[in-house]
Amino acid sequence: MAFFSARLERARISASAASAQRTRELRAAGVDIIGLSQGEPDFPTPDHVIEAAHRAMRAGQTRYTPVDGTPELKQTIIEKFRRENRLVFKAENISAGAGGKQILYNALMATLDAGDEVVIPAPSWVAYAIMTEFAEGVPVWVPTTPESGFKITALQLEAAITTRTKWVMLNSPSNPSGAVYSPDELRELAAVLERHPEVWILTDDMYEHIVFDGRPFVSFAEAAPQLADRTLVVNGASKTYSMTGWRLGYGAGPAPLIRAMARMQAQSSLNPSSISQAAAVAALNGPQDLVAQRRAEFETRRNAIVPLIQAVPGLACEPPEGAFYLYVSCEGWIGKRTPAGKELVTDTDVVAYLLDSGVAVPEGAGYGLSPYFRVSFATSLDQLKEACRRMDAAGRALS
Repeated sequence: MAFFSARLERARISASAASAQRTRELRAAGVDIIGLSQGEPDFPTPDHVIEAAHRAMRAGQTRYTPVDGTPELKQTIIEKFRRENRLVFKAENISAGAGGKQILYNALMATLDAGDEVVIPAPSWVAYAIMTEFAEGVPVWVPTTPESGFKITALQLEAAITTRTKWVMLNSPSNPSGAVYSPDELRELAAVLERHPEVWILTDDMYEHIVFDGRPFVSFAEAAPQLADRTLVVNGASKTYSMTGWRLGYGAGPAPLIRAMARMQAQSSLNPSSISQAAAVAALNGPQDLVAQRRAEFETRRNAIVPLIQAVPGLACEPPEGAFYLYVSCEGWIGKRTPAGKELVTDTDVVAYLLDSGVAVPEGAGYGLSPYFRVSFATSLDQLKEACRRMDAAGRALS
């Protein structure tokens, strides 16, 4: 009898996490590496949020809380959805967890049986497919194209739905492509889903405040209120308020699903950190000027890095509409040889070659669409420019 479970094989390390870990290891060994793997804002957590956490600790808010969030946090989240997204929820519709990832995990673990299918546009965040498989579900990747803005169409969605489909994953702005769905595009997808009442929708809005060129953000839940009884909205403090390490995410959805998710969470982590919950209340209720300032900085970086990568022989990318990633096609490098004589056959080979060239990025295979790699521009402009210089040199050295 094997000691480790078969389940362990399904708990894979994501491409971005593996790349980030390799970057840390190489740096510890003294290697000069520019890491563009981590999906983490390089800005600090706002001072007023840190001060609120300190006050909460001094006030004794260091004990267990209700499993899926304090009443104060839930009310704050309700007000956030009303104020920013024009969505109306009650406390019974809100769940807080240790990051948006736990909200996703709870929902999938509470609803998927073996063989149930989850429709996932490709490319998409690696965790969707990994968590689906962990819950014994089947990820159904639907490839998108640069021509469609890396967005799934209504026709593609209709074709992907089967009698085993339980969820459709939507992420706007998207990790890794930066795609942002317009209200009309969301309504077209909703029209398809109205014909399939057994299919639920998970809308991951984690990057809602990082949208460029003056375009609006609209959640699927706002665009399709008629599907509220089977829509789960996922969000969190990580990206908007630079609170990745605080591990505080939240979801809003139908009360029966929220109760089921709480049961799952009760058997894993119990409540999210009481201190992080107090900090999130301050973040959501406090001044929001930094949010707009940081979005503008990300847009400045995007505008600087896109033409630099487009100038690299064999690489191509489109300006993302939101988030802080570029999804870079390396098709022009496939089939070429490195100075060491190795043929680049896959985007995994390309990523390994770039690592040897001093730039760490995750391969597109993990996001469901090859041959690409993802670049995070959540780092300084100087580092981004140097990374582009190294990519350019690597590209020109191929034969």
